Amino acid sequence: MCLAVPGQVLEIDETVEPRMGTVSFGGIRKRICLAWVPEAKIGEYVIVHVGFAISRLNEEEAMKTLTLLEQAEGSKKQDARGKREKERNDTNV
Repeated sequence: MCLAVPGQVLEIDETVEPRMGTVSFGGIRKRICLAWVPEAKIGEYVIVHVGFAISRLNEEEAMKTLTLLEQAEGSKKQDARGKREKERNDTNV
């Protein structure tokens, strides 16, 4: 399964080839190749897959996607807690 994640462009380095930038993913900053989205600007959101920005998207769509990812992560954590609790209950029987 492939996953592309939205991030906000914080910095752009025009002095290197290919064009690179710093992108924030919920506070985690990564150096990302911006060659495929030459129109990307600081403050905009891009979709990133394996270190490459592959498209731009507006802030509203980025926020919707980030909210869905956070909900999925919360659901995953809740499922893990439920599984651990069930295992504890099973061993106490």
